[in-house]
Amino acid sequence: MTLAGLPVDLAKYSAETVTNRQFAGVIPRGLDAVFLPDALRPLLDEPPVEVLRFVEDDNRTAILPEPVATLDGQPFYLSVKGIGAAVAPYSWRALDRELAAEVAHRPDVAARLRRNRPGAVDRVITGELWLRGSPYGGQGVEHATIALRVSERADLTSIHGFRIAPVVKVATLPTALADSLRSIYWYRQYRGTIVQELRLVPSNVRIYFHARNTVGNNVRHVFDLFGLHSNERTVAFEVNFVRTTVAMLTLFARTMVSGPAPDEFRGLDFYDVWLDKDAVVSPDGSVYFVDLEGLEEVSVPRRAVREKIEDQVFRSLYEMTFAYEQIEAERARRFGPDGSPPARFEGILRMALHDDRFVRLREDGRKLEFEIRNNCQEPELYTRFQAVDR
Repeated sequence: MTLAGLPVDLAKYSAETVTNRQFAGVIPRGLDAVFLPDALRPLLDEPPVEVLRFVEDDNRTAILPEPVATLDGQPFYLSVKGIGAAVAPYSWRALDRELAAEVAHRPDVAARLRRNRPGAVDRVITGELWLRGSPYGGQGVEHATIALRVSERADLTSIHGFRIAPVVKVATLPTALADSLRSIYWYRQYRGTIVQELRLVPSNVRIYFHARNTVGNNVRHVFDLFGLHSNERTVAFEVNFVRTTVAMLTLFARTMVSGPAPDEFRGLDFYDVWLDKDAVVSPDGSVYFVDLEGLEEVSVPRRAVREKIEDQVFRSLYEMTFAYEQIEAERARRFGPDGSPPARFEGILRMALHDDRFVRLREDGRKLEFEIRNNCQEPELYTRFQAVDR
């Protein structure tokens, strides 16, 4: 499958990298590099190794349209996070090299940026402090390091069933270039190390936001793109979708371990990242979380474990149900309805969770509940959550 999207040409320059130790023999060679937009090439003295055509994804990310590796039996594509933004941070003005020159605090940087005429669609990495620890349009080393550590916890793409799009390398921008970029800022200067994340992703289709085609706004295109041309294939897609999104809803329980203090437990939680914009859907329906910088380990006392688990389920339950409803409505439109919505969802749940060791289905009168177990095998902390009312 070739990924669709607006083309973005990026120049490849050699760079120092830190490699995910699990992918040393998996990823292709030639990725000890950073990939830069045309607007920033005047800031470097040396020519690029080559220029590659990507397609845009999100506001600071681009993806190679052809696969570079095979994981989980399906193709994965190279995604580069931190390639520059096309829109200014505090207005709708295009972030081209002319605007970058206007706000640059170093005359030599401004002069270099103006060497070439502004393009119709430029992208610029700036030094404006953004999102707690990253420069606007780029990526900061703190966030990239978090994403790399989470990736190294996984069995390639899975943390106990929670699917991730792994960071395989963190590439550091050349020092002189980074110093120049830090001079391009409006109000607050980012002073940390500027890097790029090199990730492997199964597609550029998101749930609702940060992509041109999503499950939420163009599900018919998603069906055609992924070849969902039969009821059987679509049901399998739904089962994989539900299996992997339930894993996202129960991430803390799946990663829960005993904490350093008595009656304390640690596990992964989400910070300022969401299912609807920070995950991508693979052609088989499995959902992979992409923006791993928003995953952090938190500690909670025993008395608060169930509350944490319930809060995490509620956090993404709406996004999961919304997306499932779009998929099921398109399945019914193409291949015909099949029972009432609750009954059909219950059937999908049963197929999706039949071998999940963390989430079991339990009957409670007219209700079907999730019984959410935990990685510590503490039955007293099992949590029940309402799944379907009959």
